[in-house]
Amino acid sequence: MSLLVNKMNYEYLLVEVENKVAVVTINRAPVNALNAQVYQELSRVFDELDANDDVHVVVITGAGEKAFVAGADINEMAGADLVTVVKNNKVSRNMFKKVENSTKPVIAALNGLALGGGLELALACDLRIASENAKFAFPEVGLGIIPGGGGTQRLQKIVGQGLIKELLFTGDMFTAEQALNWHIVNKVVPVGEALSAAKELAKKLAKQPPIALQMVKLAVNTGGNTDIESGLIIESASFNTAFATEDGKEGLVAFTEKRKPNYRGK
Repeated sequence: MSLLVNKMNYEYLLVEVENKVAVVTINRAPVNALNAQVYQELSRVFDELDANDDVHVVVITGAGEKAFVAGADINEMAGADLVTVVKNNKVSRNMFKKVENSTKPVIAALNGLALGGGLELALACDLRIASENAKFAFPEVGLGIIPGGGGTQRLQKIVGQGLIKELLFTGDMFTAEQALNWHIVNKVVPVGEALSAAKELAKKLAKQPPIALQMVKLAVNTGGNTDIESGLIIESASFNTAFATEDGKEGLVAFTEKRKPNYRGK
């Protein structure tokens, strides 16, 4: 892999790019807990990746074999006053929105614990691949607080209010297999293979026309937050945008000519 060329210095992130796929690794031992600096660095790197035409898909994972992200840094939160917490929460929520609204597909490779803010980060991604030993939970209520990074909203869109209330009220841990059954993750793979599986999927997506991928994401994300008629209008506008691109014409012509399309991202 080649390192992503940038002028930013990241203390807690490793960023690599190969074949139009960027891999962002959160590297904060021992369990990759999210603190204010990690949130800021993730926000910056997603700005950079979104503007990089050489990157078509992003994979995000955690360093080591123990955790994807085992939540927020509780020591930092416990010592903060309300003003600081409000400020940091705004930073974290903006970061989650950047992940969710990135113009590129974002795949989470869940290589271990994804708790609290780590689960919220995974939910902001488009697709999630978990290793068999991955475990998930929203333990916040047991600490006297609640999720503050969008978890109460994003997860209920997947599992419904009944199940999410149970998970939030109890803080109970659930397994990768349960997450698969509840459609929280897209695939479960053997221990140690989450990142490689995510990269293989990313390589497959990177061969697709990037503007069409962007329009799919826009139609699903935006349309999913509105009524059906408004969603259909959004879908129609997204379809028209994709059709009007050079890649849209190339894909259709290549099909009629029975050849492989040459997508250029235009």
